Amino acid sequence: MQEDTLHDGDPAGILRSSAEHRYADELARLRDSDAGTRPEGWQLSPRAVRAFILGDEALGIGRKFYGDDPLVERAIVTLMGHQGLMLVGEPGTAKSLLSELLSAAITGDSALTIQGTAGTTEDHIKYSWNYALLLAEGPSRRALVPSPLYRAMAAGKLVRFEEITRCPPEIQDVMISLMSEKQLMVPELGDAARLHARRGFNVIATANLRDRGVHDMSSALKRRFNFETVRPIADHAFELELVMGQVRRDLESAGVQVEVERDVVALLVTTFQELRAGRTSEGTALKTPDAVMSTAEAVNVAYAAALEARHFGDGRLTPRELANQLQGVVLKDSADDLRRVQHYFDTVVQERARRDRQWKLFRDAGRALWP
Repeated sequence: MQEDTLHDGDPAGILRSSAEHRYADELARLRDSDAGTRPEGWQLSPRAVRAFILGDEALGIGRKFYGDDPLVERAIVTLMGHQGLMLVGEPGTAKSLLSELLSAAITGDSALTIQGTAGTTEDHIKYSWNYALLLAEGPSRRALVPSPLYRAMAAGKLVRFEEITRCPPEIQDVMISLMSEKQLMVPELGDAARLHARRGFNVIATANLRDRGVHDMSSALKRRFNFETVRPIADHAFELELVMGQVRRDLESAGVQVEVERDVVALLVTTFQELRAGRTSEGTALKTPDAVMSTAEAVNVAYAAALEARHFGDGRLTPRELANQLQGVVLKDSADDLRRVQHYFDTVVQERARRDRQWKLFRDAGRALWP
């Protein structure tokens, strides 16, 4: 039996490596050419961090985040200050990706992450213990198991707190004193045992707008953060280019050859944008599904449809495969979503099918799936 191994580097064959490994060459080029002033604890200047995320053609740095460029600049400025950065928005708007990219560029380590859940405890945020050593030796630094936040404070790095509003309020509020005092007490090691955060330490948290009602943040904790809203992409041509580019990169990475036509993917992007906005390009009002209709979800649907076309079709992506894979999005949250998408097919798609071949294929596939 082959043993499982932990990879410290970036070996071939893993599904997804961290941003600092995926873009190691770009980060190295930026460090070599970076003549800007670097805040204490940062590996790059603010201008170079911006270039890493938004791209720099002269240095061969690709754009990695698509959306509101000024938001990226504000986020970088926030992380130089005393407040933490809170990224909020609809699911699938690349909040976590932006958090990862910022951490990779600023401190070279995006792995210091706390995942917020209903089961997150104070130990996950601060520290826990190796209980074998604790029983054998009593409280000691050797028995202490530092959390990602503890390690970030000690090293002067960024810590990412994903989905913070999924944590109970009393667990969220553990962050209040840590962010305001920039120190962590360890009373088990004595009254004077405390960890002072090094310069460069800060917090990037994320929260879905749909989850705000799960556990709303206290006013005291909100004051420790600067809030930035990551919005869905509204420009059709821009989103189309993004989806096309990402699907082609995913197919190339997987070694799969599929003919992906622009007008077929444009149909998918149009469908997602209209259902997301609750209005068609002609001005017809629609009921917005509860399901996530984000750009990231559109990429997932297009990629899955392309795989279906490769293995069960003729190797050419068509609206039939898109309609098949759309089911996985529509049936994810509520039965009402099915009726909303059926209504979209019965009205909007039906009308467009009269004058466009691709929409006709899309309508026919939808009829077979949702009679």
